[in-house]
Amino acid sequence: MGRGKIVIRRIDNSTSRQVTFSKRRNGLLKKAKELAVLCDAEVGVVIFSSTSKLYEYASTSMKSVLERYHKAKEERPQLLDPLSEVKFWQREAAILRQQLHSLQENHRQLMGEELYGLSVQQLQDLENQLEMSLQGIRTKKEQTLTDEIRELKRKGSLIHQENAELYKKVNFLQQENTTLHKKAYGVRNSNSINGNTITPYGFTLTDQEPHAPVNLQLSQPESQNFMTPEEATESR
Repeated sequence: MGRGKIVIRRIDNSTSRQVTFSKRRNGLLKKAKELAVLCDAEVGVVIFSSTSKLYEYASTSMKSVLERYHKAKEERPQLLDPLSEVKFWQREAAILRQQLHSLQENHRQLMGEELYGLSVQQLQDLENQLEMSLQGIRTKKEQTLTDEIRELKRKGSLIHQENAELYKKVNFLQQENTTLHKKAYGVRNSNSINGNTITPYGFTLTDQEPHAPVNLQLSQPESQNFMTPEEATESR
C-alpha cells in the first residue's frame, strides 16, 4: 500500500512538530543545493524556526543574493494586471531596439559610412577608436607570428636531431661494410701461395691490393703438327 496523503496543517504536538521541522528543513536545504548545482542557479534560502532560530543557505553568499533580489525587485515592479505587464514588455522592447540601432550606426561609422553630421571632435574620437583597434590587431598579429616562428624553430630542431641520428646510422653501416669487405678479401689472400696462384686453363692470379682489379693472363698454346685430310690419305 502506498503512503497516505498527509494533511498540511499545524502539528499540535511540540515534539512531533520539532522532528518534522528538522527533517523538512534538511530536505529543503538539500534540494536548494541540488538546484544550484544542477541548474547553475543562484539560490538563497532563509528559515526561522518557531523559536526564532535562523537557518540559511546561499549558493554564493547571502549578501549577494539579497542585493540581487532587491535590485531585481526595483527594476521590475510587481505586475498587478495584464495591461501593466504589456506596457513593461513594450518598454523593454523599445530599449532593446534603441540599443540595436545604436550598435548598427556605430558599426557603419567604423566602416567609414554615414559620417555626415559628425563634428570634428566626433570624427577625432572615431579616428582614435580605430587607431586603438588597429594597435590591438597589430599586437595580436605580431604575437601570432612570434608563436609560429617559435613553432617552426622547434620543428627545425627536431629535424636536425633526426638528421644527426640518421648520419650516425649511415656511418655505422659504412664501418660494418668496410669490416666485412676486409674480412672477405683477407680470406681470399690467405689462399694464395707466394703471391701468385696458378689456376687451370692457363689463368694466373697475381697478388695485388684488395681493391685493385684482378689481372688475368692467358698462356700461349703449345705448337702441334696438324695433317690435312689429303696428307693423311697419302701417308696411307
